[in-house]
Amino acid sequence: MAAKNFKYVILGGGVSAGYAAREFAKQGLKPGELAVISKEAVAPYERPALSKAYLFPESPARLPGFHVCVGSGGERLLPDWYKEKGIELILSTEIVKADLPGKTLVSGTGESFKYETLVIATGSTVIRLTDFGVKGADAKNIFYLREIDDADKLNDAIKAKKNGKAVIVGGGYIGLELGAVLRINNLDVKMVYPEPWCMPRLFTSDIAAFYEGYYKNKGVQIIKGTVATGFTADSNGEVKEVHLKDGTVLEADIVVVGVGGRPLTTLFKGQVEEEKGGIKTDAFFKTSVPNVYAVGDVATFPLKLYNEIRRVEHVDHARKSAEQAVRAIKASEEGKTVEEYDYLPFFYSRSFDLSWQFYGDNVGETVLFGDSNPATPKAKFGSYWIKDGKVIGAFLEGGTPEENQAIAKVAKAQPPVASLDQLATEGLSFASKI
Repeated sequence: MAAKNFKYVILGGGVSAGYAAREFAKQGLKPGELAVISKEAVAPYERPALSKAYLFPESPARLPGFHVCVGSGGERLLPDWYKEKGIELILSTEIVKADLPGKTLVSGTGESFKYETLVIATGSTVIRLTDFGVKGADAKNIFYLREIDDADKLNDAIKAKKNGKAVIVGGGYIGLELGAVLRINNLDVKMVYPEPWCMPRLFTSDIAAFYEGYYKNKGVQIIKGTVATGFTADSNGEVKEVHLKDGTVLEADIVVVGVGGRPLTTLFKGQVEEEKGGIKTDAFFKTSVPNVYAVGDVATFPLKLYNEIRRVEHVDHARKSAEQAVRAIKASEEGKTVEEYDYLPFFYSRSFDLSWQFYGDNVGETVLFGDSNPATPKAKFGSYWIKDGKVIGAFLEGGTPEENQAIAKVAKAQPPVASLDQLATEGLSFASKI
């Protein structure tokens, strides 16, 4: 079988892949120069929709509504867009071997793809309980959410188990977002996680108390400080019970597991330098191998603002790193340079009627401001993180676009703070002065 040859190959079909393809088209492409190779059967889409609007009982989001780049206010890149731009979209194709010195990728069916420049945009895969040998974790109706196929299966189960019992294992992004969406679907929802509060990698105990209280008021039961150690199934092989380490047994018709992810770097092991669990890159997302770039979840890159290297799993970085890499690729071809990647970490989430945004770094002392009573309709509150006398992180629930921009500005500017008490009193008005 003859190899297909391309000047550029983007490996992956998620958010980074779509934004990289758009940037290539913006920078100038000849027909046939670029291929996007994805194991998924659909063109790149905005993955965050899967844990939110895709599962709504009323007017759910469906493709083609959330193809990239609609998530950042851009044009939707439908499959026809790739055709018009002369980009080959190679779907339902899993790459099983990557030969970086030979600049060749090989699919599971034995097809070979040759490239001059490769952009690795493989993203993450979910951590499964079966990976740890958890008893009964292979039962039917135990779900993970990463791709549209996963969302379709979960959606079918929600309809089949109308008004049933759901158990969410994990208290991070996926746990909180799916806990809300399953409750909106009128399931009885219990959330289980080992930490003392939800979203511990980002939230302080004060911030978490608001969300836990809000979820409780919505009818979600939260069980903290324990983990799922096993599952039992009925005669059809469908999950019926979740066994917890503390001895509790929960009835369940549906279980959703959200216990984290790991970057998909296996194909490149031993061929490229790695650090902090990802593929090490410079500020232009160049790896240690010439003409190979890595973007999104898989990249460990220099975070200029804090003078350290980090790996960031978030849609905002997936978009921006992809654009930066493509700009750098095109600039280097023309003997030009682009500015170093100067990223301000940004995280956000939406669930129920809530919407929060966070910018910067969450280390140091914290100051809570505003009304964080979970019983307050349309609560608005936030937090600042202060290190070495400067504000380096800011969180806001219920902010307007202008207020969210203000806290972003604070996190980037890192203004000095004279008094934590005064900062708590000033609250949002401190941000608006920057």
